[in-house]
Amino acid sequence: MKIKKGDKVRIITGADKGKVGVILRALPKEGKVIVEGVNVKKRHTKAKRQGSKGQVIDKTLPIDVSNVALAKSV
Repeated sequence: MKIKKGDKVRIITGADKGKVGVILRALPKEGKVIVEGVNVKKRHTKAKRQGSKGQVIDKTLPIDVSNVALAKSV
């Protein structure tokens, strides 16, 4: 994998096509990367104790490394 943490990348396919972000984490064994602000999904959590409330959390999920390309500096 030629992409590493801190690289600026452009999304080339998928729902977030055209977005630019910085790689937060690279997962070379899985062939995936986590890009800041891309592929963010909402996760609902249940209340853990009686009296507490559940929450909705935004979670950044990994995308396949083949869906990103290094962004050229301007």
